[in-house]
Amino acid sequence: MTSPTPSTGGREERDRQLAGGIENLKKDTENGDRSSQTSSQETVGIFHPDLKSTRMRAYRVWLITIFGLGAFIVGILSLYWGVLYTVYSRLDRLTVWIVDFDSQVAPYNITSPIIGPFVTNEFTHLKPAQVDNLGWTVKPAADFDHDPMRVRQGIYNEDAYVAIIINSNATTLLKAAVNDGNSSYDPTGATQVIYNTARDQTTVSTYILPALLDTLLPVVSNFGIEWATILSRNASTQDVFRTPQAVNPAVGFSLIDLRPFTPPVAVPSVSIGLIYLIIISFFSFSFLMPIHSLFFQLKGHPPVRIWQLLLWRIVSSILAYFFLSLCYSLISLAFQIPFSNNPVPHETGALNPNSYRKGSFVVYWMLNFVGMTALGLPCENMAMLLGMPYASLWLIFWVITNVATSFYSLEVASDFYQWGRAWPLFRLVNGSRTILFGTKSSIGVDFAVLFTWIAVSIILFPFANIFMKWRMAATERKKG
Repeated sequence: MTSPTPSTGGREERDRQLAGGIENLKKDTENGDRSSQTSSQETVGIFHPDLKSTRMRAYRVWLITIFGLGAFIVGILSLYWGVLYTVYSRLDRLTVWIVDFDSQVAPYNITSPIIGPFVTNEFTHLKPAQVDNLGWTVKPAADFDHDPMRVRQGIYNEDAYVAIIINSNATTLLKAAVNDGNSSYDPTGATQVIYNTARDQTTVSTYILPALLDTLLPVVSNFGIEWATILSRNASTQDVFRTPQAVNPAVGFSLIDLRPFTPPVAVPSVSIGLIYLIIISFFSFSFLMPIHSLFFQLKGHPPVRIWQLLLWRIVSSILAYFFLSLCYSLISLAFQIPFSNNPVPHETGALNPNSYRKGSFVVYWMLNFVGMTALGLPCENMAMLLGMPYASLWLIFWVITNVATSFYSLEVASDFYQWGRAWPLFRLVNGSRTILFGTKSSIGVDFAVLFTWIAVSIILFPFANIFMKWRMAATERKKG
């Protein structure tokens, strides 16, 4: 017997009831979720008993973090303070030559010298104060083939910081002025003080020039006393009052700066401005990473070969440094630092003789480009190795170690800091001085050291990238 077929109206009624039940169930579920969310959002004080374990963990991590940062600050900043700690005990490394040419070559060798022997004797028995204790060294004129220009060449070659030259005609002119009444006699023509400010303007202005003044002024004063005594015993001396400058001060010093540090706007180019070159090279990595990630994210494209990704990252970074270093270099050009002067002979004093004539700006740009790459690629490697926030500590270390060994004379620093000569910023400063001021050139070595940093950084780049991926995968596993 066949069961009766239910009417259409009955089925529709049951469907409506079923739909209504499902709708009520959904509303009850949503109300329960909202109730649960409201319950979970109830706030408590930070000292609530339920937060005890969280508080203890926060205290522990805070202490570890602060003590770690404190230890890092003490360790790294000590490198900066330490570079100046031994200055006074090592001032004797700043060599000062005293070279006596007085009456040693014809036609002046027929005169008995007075000025030369007196000055050299004063420096031989010199007992300077600690702040004036430069490397005073009496050198025989024969070491320079009796040629004062060779002494100047030695200062340019950075064999010494300063040379005090007693001219070959010093005594002859002084005696003639007294005996013949030469009213045009100039006491400063007796000696020359040769130095090179552009070699290191901070060292010259802070330590060398003050020590020279403290030492030379008493020497001049003592010679005045000695000379007055000699005149008083010399019955053949004519009326000395016709040339009073030949009596007092009798001798003086002509200051000759082979390479003055000028204009003042050049200071950032060889000091503080280079700090920003480091910072720009470091933070350019953060700006470029989102661009690199377009190839990492598999959205609308197949996976890219790893070696090509690495090549892209290296090449794109180097091209970025190429453009950014141009922008940095143009600032010096815009503020009218000379870049088109002709070079001059080494022994001749001159303002801003550019080593490469009108090509000096291009060489300067290339130096900054290679330097920025040498500073930036290690930052990219360390950012991948360390991750944030530890990469920021690397930046601090990188800035301080480069600045400490580049902006201060390593001659008066502890021997510990001699590694700074291999640091990128030291080579940037050294090369910039050569280009801008025509100082002694070691531009080949400067570029070689910078290219070495770049080569090592490129070799390490794939390994740093692998480590970054491993570290990120490990972090994801911990979260999972």
